[in-house]
Amino acid sequence: MISKLTKQHVPQVVSVHVASFPGFFLSFLGPQFLSIFYSAVSSAPEGIAFVYLNEAGIPSGFVAGTSNPRGFYSRLLMRHWFRFAMAAIPSVLRKPSIVSRVARAVFHPSDNPVGDDVAGLFSIGVLPELQGTGAGKKLMQAFLEEAKYRRCKRVVLTTDQDNNDAVNAFYVRHGFSVERRFVTPEGRKMNEYWLTLP
Repeated sequence: MISKLTKQHVPQVVSVHVASFPGFFLSFLGPQFLSIFYSAVSSAPEGIAFVYLNEAGIPSGFVAGTSNPRGFYSRLLMRHWFRFAMAAIPSVLRKPSIVSRVARAVFHPSDNPVGDDVAGLFSIGVLPELQGTGAGKKLMQAFLEEAKYRRCKRVVLTTDQDNNDAVNAFYVRHGFSVERRFVTPEGRKMNEYWLTLP
């Protein structure tokens, strides 16, 4: 039921992302932007991404991240800058204030840890009807096993502090612990979790 994310899975992964993260920044950028993003992660040499397939073989959950997360978004932009720019234009026209946020996401590599021994988990989500079924656990296990296979020693991720109890509890159950708390320029309170791989 777990398979590596390939380009053929991307349309369903985008649907799962939108259902899992309504109102979030990447969701606001739209399906076309998400499609380019997940296609790029799946094909990047440092990308780590899996899907959870339901009984019909349709992706109903996913996990995505990378080894050596510092500057990953910048590297993706350099590889696919024109496609990302074209996909972001409709969202920027709807809300011009997001330009600074997009730029900050691309050009803030110092905020991410550096090194091939670190893996960054960017997003994990399952369709609402699969929550509580163990699908998320299987995706997390696949990600951690792949990170360990790539000789990563630690995994880092960030998630919201507020109104996010179930997600925070999920990470704690899988051995993550908060090593830093911070507030984004938009005012979101965030937890930075780390896990040391055995």
